[in-house]
Amino acid sequence: MRRCQNSKNYKNKEALDFIVKIPNYIDPVEIRRIEDIHSILIQDLGVERNIRTRRVGISGTNYKPLENEYQIREALQHMCNLVNSKQNVFEKSLLLLILLSYIQAFNDGNKRTARIVSNACLINQRYCPLSFRTIDSIEYKKAMLIFYEQNNISAFKKIFIDQFEFAVNTYF
Repeated sequence: MRRCQNSKNYKNKEALDFIVKIPNYIDPVEIRRIEDIHSILIQDLGVERNIRTRRVGISGTNYKPLENEYQIREALQHMCNLVNSKQNVFEKSLLLLILLSYIQAFNDGNKRTARIVSNACLINQRYCPLSFRTIDSIEYKKAMLIFYEQNNISAFKKIFIDQFEFAVNTYF
């Protein structure tokens, strides 16, 4: 488990370095570019690349992600269109974070991909990325489950704002 976690941390750093080198990579947001970020994150971890073609479950919830590859791709395209229509960078970043996690487009690495893509949006506009280091993992999961089951974004929005304030106060 420790080795796998270290590999994931290394891949997170690799993906973040990629975004820092090419800050406008996800502007505009496109499915293929999200898939590219996901590919960096899961490289050498034994996880299938690209949009999943089989059912996944999320433990601890009644929420059932879309099952069909075409429905998943359609949901991702709607998400891209929505995000690209927004002007506010924080709104874009929050939408990417929450909707990519919600859609569960990949067999594994959905939340990691969502965090990196969300941060890419912030970095592209010269804002600091969020690390989510100070958030309790249970609180993070609870906020996500509230969104999954009730479509209520308020708990997760508070986490997002708190983490941005933490990043600004700690790193700048």
